[in-house]
Amino acid sequence: MSQAIRTETAPKPVGAYPHAQRVGNLLFLSGVGPRTPVTNEIPGNVYDTDGRLIAYDIEAQCRQVFANVRAVLEASGARWEHLVDVTVYLTDMARDFAAYNRLYAEHFAEAQPCRTTLGISALPTPIAIELKCVAALPN
Repeated sequence: MSQAIRTETAPKPVGAYPHAQRVGNLLFLSGVGPRTPVTNEIPGNVYDTDGRLIAYDIEAQCRQVFANVRAVLEASGARWEHLVDVTVYLTDMARDFAAYNRLYAEHFAEAQPCRTTLGISALPTPIAIELKCVAALPN
């Protein structure tokens, strides 16, 4: 049996899915992006007068996505240290990997889950990073 987790402390999902699902002592987070919970804005994005994305700040997006993951974990009764696997999707690996990797190392200085980083061509919204996480909760 699974338990769906939804929270107001993280951005609303962009589709019909919960923030996370708990199955036994495992917690599976849906893809988490860097939108802000209250305004739904994407930190560091700059748009032209026609609403097209012209620039973004990967560091601002990294900080926000880590905060959003933490919010989902806490709403689920989990902690940062419970993360066991993190898959990271970057839309521009060549441009953004170094900054993301530095900030990742700061946020995961003690807790070091397994990690996979993938370069992809796009995400469903104009974000440059998304995380997919699995946590193992204590019995």
